[in-house]
Amino acid sequence: MRIKPIVQDRIQTTHTSYEVDFVLEANVTFIVGDSGTGKSAVFSFLQELAAENRTIKCYNYLDKKTGYKTAIKNAKGKLIIIDNADILLDDDMRWHIATDGKNQYILIGRNPTGLMLNQEDIMELSSKTDNGKTVFTLKHSF
Repeated sequence: MRIKPIVQDRIQTTHTSYEVDFVLEANVTFIVGDSGTGKSAVFSFLQELAAENRTIKCYNYLDKKTGYKTAIKNAKGKLIIIDNADILLDDDMRWHIATDGKNQYILIGRNPTGLMLNQEDIMELSSKTDNGKTVFTLKHSF
């Protein structure tokens, strides 16, 4: 179920010699990738951005025992970024995200099942280093 982004269509941030530049084409973007490709590093850069930008909320495995489910379900107008989505998202949360018309999501994980995503919504993390600066972008996984 492809829905255009409802919060923002691009997210950018810079951290020392790293830059994140994601073009968001859908309301739910699922990022996959092998271990060591930079997914967790990108999540930490986006967490830093979230500290400055109140429309961004970040969650990861450290939030497993907190009230993150309620916070997500009560959120409105947020870009919600979830690392380790396979750990945090049970079937109920996957259904909520798939049908949520109030928020936008970037999910980082390995299993997009239950999110009603099209192949175009599943992206891979891509990186390019030039002159000592690494830029992370998204590319289609197909």
